Amino acid sequence: MYEPGTIITLRAGAYRLRAPLAGSAYGLLWHAQGPGHFGDVALKLVNRARMDSAGCDQREYWTRSVQAEIAFLASLKPWDQRHIVRMLDSGSHDDLPAFALELMQCDLAQHLARTAPPPFSRILDWIAQVNHALATVHQHGWRYLDLKPANLLLDEAGNLKLTDFGTSQLVTAGAHPYSGTPRWQAPEQFFPDAHGRYETDCRTDYFALGALFHYIVTGGEALAFCSACAEAFRLHGSADGPRALRSPTGRLLPTLTRNEAARFIEAVDDDTPGAGRPALALLRRLLAPQREHRPRHALDISRAVQDIRTASLQRWRCAA
Repeated sequence: MYEPGTIITLRAGAYRLRAPLAGSAYGLLWHAQGPGHFGDVALKLVNRARMDSAGCDQREYWTRSVQAEIAFLASLKPWDQRHIVRMLDSGSHDDLPAFALELMQCDLAQHLARTAPPPFSRILDWIAQVNHALATVHQHGWRYLDLKPANLLLDEAGNLKLTDFGTSQLVTAGAHPYSGTPRWQAPEQFFPDAHGRYETDCRTDYFALGALFHYIVTGGEALAFCSACAEAFRLHGSADGPRALRSPTGRLLPTLTRNEAARFIEAVDDDTPGAGRPALALLRRLLAPQREHRPRHALDISRAVQDIRTASLQRWRCAA
């Protein structure tokens, strides 16, 4: 059990815990005072109580997840970290892996809940930043698989950085067990194959990027498809939830309904006339039910974002 004042020693020195920040299934995030020039940091620890009460397989999985997260963050070059939270130190505490991260302001969900709706230009900046972060993850051979507002942190300048890589999977590992958050998942991440495993790739992350795009533009509305997946998971779990959600014919709910598309394009055009149609085109591609119909890589998304900016600029020039 951790409490304020506890000292945690990693490779670079000692950290004094100040206050808890967040928690997950197996992780604890603390605000801590770091050594020397580090100053205040976010210290990520494994929840010892959860670890002790879990089965052997679960403990091994959690430990591997933290070790994989540390390995990924350690592999990044300084120039890769512009939109990924920077790891400052790592080591072990109580025979469990632990690491220190730069301390950020808040997560995106918290920011949106307590501020006025952002202008569409700002939303496009954020989508470009998240796309940049995902590109870094993919270039290093990983699928992120847990993109959501709580895993996007804001720095002092209001820019987004991606964090929490515990559920990420190596691309070379192929199909994998269930992972991620149901409310932010692509169909292939929620519905298993015939062997009960999940066939995902980098385009799976682009579906979540689309869900995020819709969420921010519409002022926090979740997609009906994602909400249905989350409810099925809550009631039936990862094994039976997908069966409960399929229709008798096996067809899935639409990933973007007509009403959702209409509300999205209206919200964009209300702020930035002329941007609604190209923005909706990008959203439809990101939310395509089949992976092969989504953008192939980050460059496709960057070009689409630029097309949206160009369309809004041309409309402004015509109006002037």
